[in-house]
Amino acid sequence: MKIKEITELADKDLREKLEQAEEALKNTKLNHQVSPLENPSLIKAARRDIARMKTVLRQRELNK
Repeated sequence: MKIKEITELADKDLREKLEQAEEALKNTKLNHQVSPLENPSLIKAARRDIARMKTVLRQRELNK
């Protein structure tokens, strides 16, 4: 997910996306432990997307 897409989302939508992304990351890590993923860099990309979402939410909190 690009930073531009993240910043365009409303707070409520962004929080929902964040929850979904965290759940997906959790499931991906679990699947990777059971049987190796074909592309393990997906975990790295998911972690970075989550960090971007959290950063945007924190910036909005500080601006209020």
